[in-house]
Amino acid sequence: MSMHFQQELQRYLQFVKLEKSLSENSVVSYKNDLKRYLRFVANDLQISDLGGIELRHIENYLEELTAMDLSVSSIARNISSIRGFHEFAVVEGMAEANPAELVDLPKKAKNLPDVLNPDEVSAIIDIPNRETDAGIRNAAILETLYATGMRVSELTSLELDNMIFEIGFIRVLGKGNKERLVPVGEMAQSALEHYIEVVRPKFQSDKNPQKAENKVFLSQRGNPLSRMSIWNIVNDAAERAGIEKNVYPHIFRHSFATHLLEGGADLRAVQEMLGHASINTTEIYTHVDRSLLHQVHKEFHPRA
Repeated sequence: MSMHFQQELQRYLQFVKLEKSLSENSVVSYKNDLKRYLRFVANDLQISDLGGIELRHIENYLEELTAMDLSVSSIARNISSIRGFHEFAVVEGMAEANPAELVDLPKKAKNLPDVLNPDEVSAIIDIPNRETDAGIRNAAILETLYATGMRVSELTSLELDNMIFEIGFIRVLGKGNKERLVPVGEMAQSALEHYIEVVRPKFQSDKNPQKAENKVFLSQRGNPLSRMSIWNIVNDAAERAGIEKNVYPHIFRHSFATHLLEGGADLRAVQEMLGHASINTTEIYTHVDRSLLHQVHKEFHPRA
């Protein structure tokens, strides 16, 4: 986070502490929410001034929060923090408009996550041109997201040492620095191996070989890809595939879990692959599966 943002955040925290007479715990919550938000704005979106933040940027950040599996109440608190901060910025002359003004608070929890069906997944994965370097990389990204169900932050932090192709697994570093081994599957492994062997060396900078930091997925300039870059790759492929659903990287994780359970996979095995600490989190995907069964029953049972 830039020094500029740090100073503006400090001014706001002083305001809420003194003028709003909030408790110390509330001020700490505001601080943590807004530091994470401003780091995202500065690092992922490359925006250095409050005036450059638009509604779409905040919506991107809310997708990031959703991908972190935060509760609805936590997301609502984050939105309130962001709204208040931008309102303060306008009043204090730090920005001309409040881009968070039109952001709605979540009214209730979504019991069922959005998922893609297998045909939609295939249509998206088939979009990258595998005759080009960027297309080969993008295809490997899409294949990996769907094959492993990993979070986008886990994907961007993947390193070459995490590829255990001889046994068909990827070592994933998840929340709380917990490691798990996830099967990669033949199609994704083939796409990854082709990208790593043929394309990645071209992207790695000869002038500064340490620039890549051993990360698997690189930009054409040799930088590790950011979460925002992955979002753009996914969104672009989905649009070109004609998918009308709201497609973002985390939807591949939802689809991965749902398709496994619909195919008869054991819930505990899916929990292990997703890296969920509690099986209760994984069970949401059984509700998706049940909704499919209900739909089938309604459509085909004579007295449904």
